[in-house]
Amino acid sequence: MDGLTARAKAWLAEDPDAETREELAKLIDAEDTAELTTRFSGTLQFGTAGLRGELGAGPMRMNRSVVIRAAAGLAAYLKAKGQTDGLVVIGYDARHKSADFARDTAAVMTGAGLRAAVLPRPLPTPVLAYAIRHLGAVAGVEVTASHNPPRDNGYKVYLGDGSQIVPPADAEIAAEIAAITSLADVPRPDSGWETLDDGVLDAYLARTDEVLAAGSPRTARTVYTAMHGVGKETLLAAFARAGFPEPVLVAEQAEPDPDFPTVAFPNPEEPGAMDLAFAKAHETDPDLIIANDPDADRCAAAVKEGGDKGQFRMLRGDEVGALLAEHLVRRGARGTFAESIVSSSLLGRIAEKAGLPYEETLTGFKWIARVEGLRYGYEEALGYCVDPEGVRDKDGITAALLITELASELKSEGRTLLDLLDDLAVEHGLHATDQLSVRVDDLSLISDAMRRLREQPPTLLAGLSVTKAEDLTKGTDALPPTDGLRYTLDGARVIVRPSGTEPKLKCYLEVVVPVGTHDDLPAARAKATELLSAIKRDLSAAAGI
Repeated sequence: MDGLTARAKAWLAEDPDAETREELAKLIDAEDTAELTTRFSGTLQFGTAGLRGELGAGPMRMNRSVVIRAAAGLAAYLKAKGQTDGLVVIGYDARHKSADFARDTAAVMTGAGLRAAVLPRPLPTPVLAYAIRHLGAVAGVEVTASHNPPRDNGYKVYLGDGSQIVPPADAEIAAEIAAITSLADVPRPDSGWETLDDGVLDAYLARTDEVLAAGSPRTARTVYTAMHGVGKETLLAAFARAGFPEPVLVAEQAEPDPDFPTVAFPNPEEPGAMDLAFAKAHETDPDLIIANDPDADRCAAAVKEGGDKGQFRMLRGDEVGALLAEHLVRRGARGTFAESIVSSSLLGRIAEKAGLPYEETLTGFKWIARVEGLRYGYEEALGYCVDPEGVRDKDGITAALLITELASELKSEGRTLLDLLDDLAVEHGLHATDQLSVRVDDLSLISDAMRRLREQPPTLLAGLSVTKAEDLTKGTDALPPTDGLRYTLDGARVIVRPSGTEPKLKCYLEVVVPVGTHDDLPAARAKATELLSAIKRDLSAAAGI
């Protein structure tokens, strides 16, 4: 305990936050060895997702001390790259401590001789991604934990090209962070940085106009939820500029609230998260339900299934991804279409038929955004990049505009998004996707499952032969190494990987069922559902989860 107590007391002595100091002092006084060991068993690791973790005192938690070190490491990295007086622009969401972390980052950058500018208030992450290039910054920081639980916060780093960091920048920044021995060595003036006005937001909103076609129908009526996040004002402004009917708000989730009181997890994909939006839709009968996650870089959509009193169905991220791709193709978009390896192969079929270049990348928009000549990119986890020249990251605001434009066009033809999905299935085969996602308290369960699958890879899933098993840690001709496994089956595909941002093991499943005519769709869907269910069962058994 003595060494542990000494480390904790040393941390306490330089902690600048009264709240975490009090928390840590109580743990020390109580001699809570178990909790102190958890807090001081290492340091929160800086990687390609930046930092993300639970708020609290100690080096294994998100707090001001950790953020100051991260900011100092980033500043040292930028200066080592010759950016000695460059601009760093900083955005933040409405989570607990986000404003404090943004201010600390600005102070550290200023103390290091760099210029810092902070967005005027909590705003969507895509506004920060846009601001980096708009202002000619050398880097950007967004303080957010996206759709993680309320107890978490995070720190996302972008470089001057407006996209998130990738290796080796993450390791180089991490090395600079590790070199900081004491917070006393990090100058943090009380002023000297700029707090931006609404000019950057106005420029971003002006840019959103460009994702829509001039003169396109703008009639689709929407219900919108901000999921207790920061999307409402920006999305409403963008919809008003575009001339869409004003979205009906889910009032209980419209305003920022870091406690996310109406949802277990503030992610539109999580069970129950959309219940209030569905209830509002049953009252108002919209054409479409739109949801953002709390930092508004993701966009979810739900549509009515059935007649006038039909139920609303969430569209999968892969379905929205295909719809947006088809919409852009029909509008004559040129350039490369890209997606991550865990997303549906339907995008490749759409691009091929349109004669457009197509690329697969590793998971994450840090990779998708770097595809040369990118015109459109998406990821199944509700992330869409529809204007890469404006925002080189996923953007839940512009994606919402584009899917609502598509719904408006189809409405003018007496059709819906579901009708277009049916057309795509007949044209390219029914591409049905699902996910087996296991949340754990003990991270060793994830590594055990990955080890089990590597040592004894499945040869048969749902009665389908595994024709190819790839360990992605070795990389491929097209992909750098990553911790994942990919299984190719006859008419199906499975990818297994640990989540980069949550304590989850994620398995991404896809089956492709040929479809002759629209009359064949019900049977094809039934077959796809049966296959996906069987793959889940067999994969769970193989992984021991």
